[in-house]
Amino acid sequence: MTNAPSANISPGPVWALFSPIGRIGREPYWLCFALVWVVIAISVNMWWSSTEIDFTAESVAISQFMESNPLFPILFFVLQWIELALVIKRLQDMGFSGFWALLIFVPGLNILMVLIVGFTPGVAEPNKHGPLPNSYWRKS
Repeated sequence: MTNAPSANISPGPVWALFSPIGRIGREPYWLCFALVWVVIAISVNMWWSSTEIDFTAESVAISQFMESNPLFPILFFVLQWIELALVIKRLQDMGFSGFWALLIFVPGLNILMVLIVGFTPGVAEPNKHGPLPNSYWRKS
């Protein structure tokens, strides 16, 4: 008889978006990233249509965007957390330490990191982060 902890093999969307614990497959990874990009697009579109000054895309500074609504910094902090949690879970699905996810904070390397972890297949067998993709070990 093994002393393996029980597994949660059907976690919900809150786990998929916010928790860095466990493993996540490529399809849910890209679906979650699509959701993040849709939220960003909607917030930018709402801001763009609510401005009274006629900006061109080249003349807009990120500081103008962030200062225009006090909720934008909070929104982008939450979206950055979601990105970090997703990359950590993909790395753990591939058998690597989630520590490597800190590379998403390096400009230029972040896009490459998101693409590499998004297209590299995970480990088929159970590892220390979970029994299957889209799952995690429960603490006893």
